[in-house]
Amino acid sequence: MRHIHFYLLAFLFAGMNLALAQNSQGDEKPQGHTNENKFRQLYQEFSTPNMYRTASGAPGKAYYQQQADYEMDIELDDKNQKLYGVETITYHNNSPDNLEYLWVQLDQNIRAKNSVAKLKNGERIPRLQRTSTFVSSYVADPFDGGFNIDYVKNDKGKPMSFVINETMMRIDLPEALKSGDKISFSIKWWYNINNHVTNRARSGYEHFPKDGNNAYVIAQFFPRMAVYNDVEGWQNYQFWGNGEFALPFGDYKVNITVPADHVLDATGKLQNRKNVYSREMMNRYERALESYDKPVIIVTQEEAEAAEKNFSNKKKTWKFHAENVRDFAFATSRKFIWDMQAVDINGKKVMAVSMYPKEGNPLWEEYSTKAVVSTLKTYSRHTFDYPYHKAISVHAKNQGMEYPMICWNYGRPNEDGSYSERTKFGMISVIIHEVGHNFFPMIVNSDERQWGWMDEGLDTFMQYLAEQDFGKTHPESVASTGGKYPSRRGEASKIVPYMKGSQDRLSPIMSNPENVYQLGPNAYGKPATGLNILRETIMGHDAFDHAFKTYAQRWKFKHPTPEDFFRTMEDASGIDLDWFWRGWFYTTDYVDIGIEKVDKYQVGTRTAGNNSYVYYIGEEDERYKKTDEGKSVLDTEANAALKEYLMDNFSAEERAQMKNPKYFYEVTFNKPGGLVMPIIFECTYADGTTEMMKYPVQIWRKNDRNATVVIASSKELKSIQLDPKLETADIDTSNNAWPREEGKSDFDQFKNDKMKQ
Repeated sequence: MRHIHFYLLAFLFAGMNLALAQNSQGDEKPQGHTNENKFRQLYQEFSTPNMYRTASGAPGKAYYQQQADYEMDIELDDKNQKLYGVETITYHNNSPDNLEYLWVQLDQNIRAKNSVAKLKNGERIPRLQRTSTFVSSYVADPFDGGFNIDYVKNDKGKPMSFVINETMMRIDLPEALKSGDKISFSIKWWYNINNHVTNRARSGYEHFPKDGNNAYVIAQFFPRMAVYNDVEGWQNYQFWGNGEFALPFGDYKVNITVPADHVLDATGKLQNRKNVYSREMMNRYERALESYDKPVIIVTQEEAEAAEKNFSNKKKTWKFHAENVRDFAFATSRKFIWDMQAVDINGKKVMAVSMYPKEGNPLWEEYSTKAVVSTLKTYSRHTFDYPYHKAISVHAKNQGMEYPMICWNYGRPNEDGSYSERTKFGMISVIIHEVGHNFFPMIVNSDERQWGWMDEGLDTFMQYLAEQDFGKTHPESVASTGGKYPSRRGEASKIVPYMKGSQDRLSPIMSNPENVYQLGPNAYGKPATGLNILRETIMGHDAFDHAFKTYAQRWKFKHPTPEDFFRTMEDASGIDLDWFWRGWFYTTDYVDIGIEKVDKYQVGTRTAGNNSYVYYIGEEDERYKKTDEGKSVLDTEANAALKEYLMDNFSAEERAQMKNPKYFYEVTFNKPGGLVMPIIFECTYADGTTEMMKYPVQIWRKNDRNATVVIASSKELKSIQLDPKLETADIDTSNNAWPREEGKSDFDQFKNDKMKQ
């Protein structure tokens, strides 16, 4: 069948006539206007390309980034929940600028008694409040957290001048650090470790009253260099709690002293394994190095339960070395069960690791390391080969937080070991998400403090792909859901409730994480859904996957901006997407496309001189009833001249293959929503057959209200369903069907089922 599309310009002519009429009456001419076309380029929104960042989205020839190397000695006081540390930072100024001072992040200060971050939100007296919340808010003394800085000294041991401003510390230099030079200085500090279960912090400890033990997941535990780059200068925006971290890459040498009966893992390669492992642990570790099909238990549950009963007064120091990482974190406890499995990433061996207390079993022993393995494979296939030697998943109540090579994840069974499908899939999903953060932003190192979506949104999109892969490689895990992994985010239909919400509670994706109302949908769900729409509906898998991988490989171990991502996706695909970035990322507009009307026509012919013409007769025309409905335009005697005219232009073979339309339909679509999208619809014909049709988004480029297409078919059209697979995030599907039918349709049921998933 031949499909003809054109645009109704009647409103343009009407506007011209109105203007002429006004002018003839002496009224003023209409005023000019700026270009508001949805397809205009993003020149006003984007920064100008330069020698640091090119117009193609790649790093420029003058691109630079700073480096911060750390040597640290850390000691954990398990009895008093305190952490002590001293670090030496060597800061390399690779920028073309001379630096008069350095900025250091003190993120633990968000938990200081006098932290202004606690006052960032207004409050009212609730009519109903949990007792624990009431106590923590109005009765109990606030937790005494925050860094206690003992000193800041230069490499000669002399004090350096510094000023602490909430979660930032400025170190004033006696003379500017010149371009190409480096400086070393030392900081000594300590702080009280918080209970992350009571205050839902990103790190801390969980106390287990039954056995008296603590499990520690420790991060943001040391003063860390802020980023200095060509975009922000110093990124010294305060840590208010939602916007996460901006950090330079560097090398780490870290010694961590803990009770001798603890087991511990961290960012980096363990340097003294034989000194901290038992002989049996070493034997099991050697087996794990060759076990590619299942995990090997390094510390068994029986051994962990035995360790819970003894509280050693001795100490043990674990030594780690990490190269080219942006951060460092560790987990330690005598409660941890420990397992490992080898993963083959294109010939490179990577260890997938899980640490969990007995409270996590049997769920964690069954699924944690499987999820780590699957995640590394999927992400590596879509971005770049995972470059580090291990990826660790640590069980921690209510947690979901990521660091280089290590992350904490929730998912706790009931006390009797039972668990729901929701708990199982929630645990698998958070492990996939947090392990996936190794790629975004631990390696593709975006500025989380400013652009939360650049790591959370990209990672949530990749999480969706990895979840679907997990369901395919572990079919037993999805037997209860009909064989498909029940992803919470990713599919277009899942973001509709957010997109159709009150505009008073929505912010553009391109907003600082501190300034949005609903951080989850804004930074995670909406950008992930947008990328999925690009991949599935707009660009196609091949074009999208090539462009996405190009971005990841261009910017691994570098600091990309949103423009670098947007530009690379267009540069590597050859597809203009400015209309999509503007609508989906820079506004709170929504998709709503509907079928306004369908008009049916018959075709007649008219001869004038040596020329033949086709004219269309609508159903409302009296002549329509007199035509031979259902006959081809080439079969009716009235159109013999047209048939002869057409046939003379084709060979006999071509004539045999010619389509012979009998029915002509003019379908008009309207667009109450602000976002433009391709028009995708399914036609159902009188004989029961169906046909999918898709018109590119450019159909809206000259008319932002209506678009009209013509369907020329040999079959009678019975119905049209717009966006039948719910792939555009259309917020109102009540106008998506023709003809309108009262009552609930099969499509309505399909839509409701998708929304519930």
